Amino acid sequence: MTKIQEKNLLIAVFTCILGLFGSNLTAQNSDYFPPRGATWQSKLPAQLKVNQQRLQEAVNFAKANEYSGSRDLRTAILKGFRREPFHKILGPVKKRGAPTGMILKNGYVIAQWGDTKRVDMTFSVTKSYLSTVAALAIDEKLIVSLDDRVAQYVWDGKFSGQHNAKITWAHLLTQSSDWYGQLWGGYDWADRPPNTGNIDEWQRRKLHEPGTHFKYNDVRVNLLAYSLLQVWRKPLPQVLKEKVMDKIGASTTWRWFGYDNSWVNVDGAKVQSVSGGGHSGGGLFINTEDHARFGLLFLNNGNWNGKQIFSPQWIKAATTPSKANVNYGYMWWLNKKGARHWAGIPETVYYAAGFGGNFIVIAPQHNLVIVTRWLEPSKVGEMVQKVIKSLE
Repeated sequence: MTKIQEKNLLIAVFTCILGLFGSNLTAQNSDYFPPRGATWQSKLPAQLKVNQQRLQEAVNFAKANEYSGSRDLRTAILKGFRREPFHKILGPVKKRGAPTGMILKNGYVIAQWGDTKRVDMTFSVTKSYLSTVAALAIDEKLIVSLDDRVAQYVWDGKFSGQHNAKITWAHLLTQSSDWYGQLWGGYDWADRPPNTGNIDEWQRRKLHEPGTHFKYNDVRVNLLAYSLLQVWRKPLPQVLKEKVMDKIGASTTWRWFGYDNSWVNVDGAKVQSVSGGGHSGGGLFINTEDHARFGLLFLNNGNWNGKQIFSPQWIKAATTPSKANVNYGYMWWLNKKGARHWAGIPETVYYAAGFGGNFIVIAPQHNLVIVTRWLEPSKVGEMVQKVIKSLE
């Protein structure tokens, strides 16, 4: 064998090893992925070594602890955010249904309750879908780096000024930008104001260096949606549908809304800039089964039945604690030791959460996805703990 042949053989072997290593990184955790339109296959808990009685206790707990707010979500929203100055409902609102949920193990349904095909508002669970649109923009190289300043991409004045000009995509995704300004009639300082003080103090607040201070704020989340629209140059619901939801076999019943006044001109076309939540109306309206598909996609590191939908590296990045909040990544909540830690539950668990008790919980260590809707928010940790105990 010549030296050139030996070199080529070594390259081939090395490439093969890299290929095997790479396939490990994107390996599927699930044994089953539900086809579009088909009845989702279920298994008895015992078939997957799950204790039926304990699992049923978790389901009964979720059903018995319904969110205490009104099923008329217009009433619940206005009451829940009554402290916000100038708060208005600007987008669509829909009355909700009864408590509903699904629990998946290895991709199979092992428990479900309520009407899983009913389309309901999901509030801030929308944020985790929005961050996925950012992941797709990174994959498409529409955004070079999340450490880039957003002002490099959005130059219409929303990121002007010494403070706002410093803000990066990562700051928006971790809700640590401390952006100041007004968008769609909403002021950053008026969104979820502090428990103390008054309007004058809130308006004259001290600005924090971007990346250092966490503040849950829908005005800034909507700014992220607007900024991503400027990058994609087409409606974000269309991006999500074509690049994610269609590929995972989701239904055609989900909708993603913005506000009545959030229409903008994009290359001569009138496009609605969507909202990242529903506390002023709008956001994602979706059924429980589509949520479960989305959760299953994340459980499998962005891979759906052998097809990589987005980079598996995104999961690691999105679930890494941010500098400003150990319990928050790229618009996913993290069960790390901190203010929002659920005791007795692995720190590898992460979840999407929305007003009224909407949750998509991913438990990689146990190959579980839990979708629960209209559960009293203070009870979700206990409910998840009951599900985890059913595996022991």
